[in-house]
Amino acid sequence: MITWPAPQIPLIPGALDTVKLFDSSSKTLVDVAFGDSASMYVCGITPYDATHIGHAATYVAFDVLNRALRDAGKTVTYASNVTDVDDPLLERARDTGVDWEDLAASQVSLFAEDMTALGVIPPDVYVGVVESIDRVSDAVQSMVAAGTAYAVPVPDDQDPIFEDAQDIYADLSSDTRFGSLAPHLRDQHLELFGERGGDPDRDGKRSALDPLLWRAARKGEPSWDGGAIGEGRPGWHIECTLIAQDGLGVRYSVLGGGNDLMFPHHEMSTSHARMLTGDSQAGPRIASHAGLVAYHGEKMSKSLGNLVFVSALREQGVEPMVIRLALLSQSYRTDWEWTEDLLELAKVRFQLWLDAFSGNGGADTAETLRAVRAALRNDLDTPSALRAVDEWARTTLAGECEPVEGAPGVMSRAVNALLGVRV
Repeated sequence: MITWPAPQIPLIPGALDTVKLFDSSSKTLVDVAFGDSASMYVCGITPYDATHIGHAATYVAFDVLNRALRDAGKTVTYASNVTDVDDPLLERARDTGVDWEDLAASQVSLFAEDMTALGVIPPDVYVGVVESIDRVSDAVQSMVAAGTAYAVPVPDDQDPIFEDAQDIYADLSSDTRFGSLAPHLRDQHLELFGERGGDPDRDGKRSALDPLLWRAARKGEPSWDGGAIGEGRPGWHIECTLIAQDGLGVRYSVLGGGNDLMFPHHEMSTSHARMLTGDSQAGPRIASHAGLVAYHGEKMSKSLGNLVFVSALREQGVEPMVIRLALLSQSYRTDWEWTEDLLELAKVRFQLWLDAFSGNGGADTAETLRAVRAALRNDLDTPSALRAVDEWARTTLAGECEPVEGAPGVMSRAVNALLGVRV
C-alpha cells in the first residue's frame, strides 16, 4: 500500500534525552526506547469514514511521539495497517450501493490527503489486509496445526458458499498470559468483546471470548483461497499481529491506537503474537492509548452520525495547522470534546505564532526549547508545550526582551520539528 508524502523535519539545536510514555498495562510512565532505535505500531483505519477528528487526534498524538523519539536521536521504524476488508466496510458498501473496493480505495486516498495536510509522518511499513491474505491464511493454518486454533461449523442460515464450511477461532486457553495487556478491564472483557466486534454467543466456541481468525466464505461477501482452512477472509485481530511482526520483529517498542482498541483488539492481537511465536514476551513492550473525542456531548461514532471530518474542515477553508493545534491543545490520553470554541482558540494561537515568527529578532529560544522538550519528555504533554511557545511569542511581540537575531526562525523550525506545526 502506498503512503503519503513525508514532511520535511528541520534540524534544530539541542535534543531530548529520553521520552517517557504512559503504559496502559502497568499504569506507569515508562521509557519508550533504549539504545539507538525505537519501533512503533499504530492501528490504522477501516476505510469507510475517514478521517474524522477522533482518527486525527490519535494519529497526530503518535506522530508527536515519532518526532520526539527522532529528536532523542532514535532511528524510528513506524508500522501501520489498513483494514480494507471487514464487516463494517462491507455493511457501509451495501447500505450506500457502492462497491466495497471502490469505497475502501476512496477513503484510503482521502485519509492520505488528510494526513499530508496535517503534517503526519507516514509509516515506514504500511500494509492492507487484502495484501496480507496469504500471510494470514498461512499463519492461521499453522495455529490449527499447533492446536492453538480450532474450527467451528458454519450454520446453514449464515449462507456459507461451500458445504461443511468452517470458521477458525483462536483458543485463548493456549495463552497463559491472555489478559495481561488490559488486566484492569478483566471484569468487562465479555461485555466489551460483544460491543466491539466479537461474537461471545457463537455456538460451538470453546470459550465465549475466543476470537475469529478466519471467516469462511459467505454469499455476497468477498473471499480468498485459504488453502487447508478453506475459502474465506481474515478475522480482525490477526492482521495487526502479522503486519507488526513482519515489519518490526517479534518484539517492538510501542503499540498505539485509541483506547477503545485496548480490548479486545490489542489484547487479542498481542495474544496471537505469543501463540504464533511461542515467545511469552512477543508484541509491544508498551501499549499506549489515546482518549476518545466527543461532539455535542456524545462520543464521536458512526452510529450516532456526530462526526467532524478533517476534509470537511479543510473544504471550509480551515488551515490544517489550525486543526493540528486544536488537537495538540488536548492531553492525548484523556477523553475530550470537540467544540467550535476550541477551533477558534487554535486560530488565535496560530495567528499569534505567525506574528511572532515573522520578525527578524525575538526572545532567546533556549529556555523555550527546554520547556517544550521537557513537556514532550513527560508523556507527550503537548498542552504545556504549546503554552511555552505562546509565552515566547507574547514576550517577543511585546518587546519585553533584548531581541536575538534569528530567534523567530529557530522557533519556527522547532515547532515544526517537534510539534509538526508549520507556521
